[in-house]
Amino acid sequence: MSHATVRKLESKEHVFCEGDPRLHVFRVEEGVIAIYKTLCDGRRRIIDFAYPGDLIGLGALDEHILSAQATCTSKVRCLSAATLESLAESDANLALKLYKSVCQELAATRSLLVTVGQRSAVERVASFLLALHRRSGEADDHTVTLAMRRSDIADLLGLTIETVSRTLTKLRTMGVIGVEQGGTTVTLCDVVRLTDLANE
Repeated sequence: MSHATVRKLESKEHVFCEGDPRLHVFRVEEGVIAIYKTLCDGRRRIIDFAYPGDLIGLGALDEHILSAQATCTSKVRCLSAATLESLAESDANLALKLYKSVCQELAATRSLLVTVGQRSAVERVASFLLALHRRSGEADDHTVTLAMRRSDIADLLGLTIETVSRTLTKLRTMGVIGVEQGGTTVTLCDVVRLTDLANE
């Protein structure tokens, strides 16, 4: 990846679109990338968000089955899919990393199915905030950054924008979170209670 081309993206710019030939695999270097599916009626359904260090564009088909769009100014490294697959055949460590990346994607998808299918709005938003906190890798830092619009969060969680905003306000009123800097920085004031509210 150190020799891969770096590509800069503006907010809402696509890395790739559903149906495009799958020629490259991308590693997110900066920013956040929304991975989504376009439904038959034209609506967008976000499947996951990719953060720095995540690989996107992996797959066994010749074309992308999902779209990837930057939610903010971002940067990705581009590596030929054919080259990566060829290297993985002879490099066990690389093959293991790719395997783990695919497993993480599968786990995230299964978790999303449970979240959208069985949880209330409070449970969904609380679970989302906890997932962001876990991804940061900083156990002592209870601040998370929402590098995406409320509409993106709503698309991921299967809620309306208004419900996401109301739920964040409710959690703030309860003293579980604090919201500052124009709504992009969220402080998890009570992680234990937030975990209880997420029903995790």
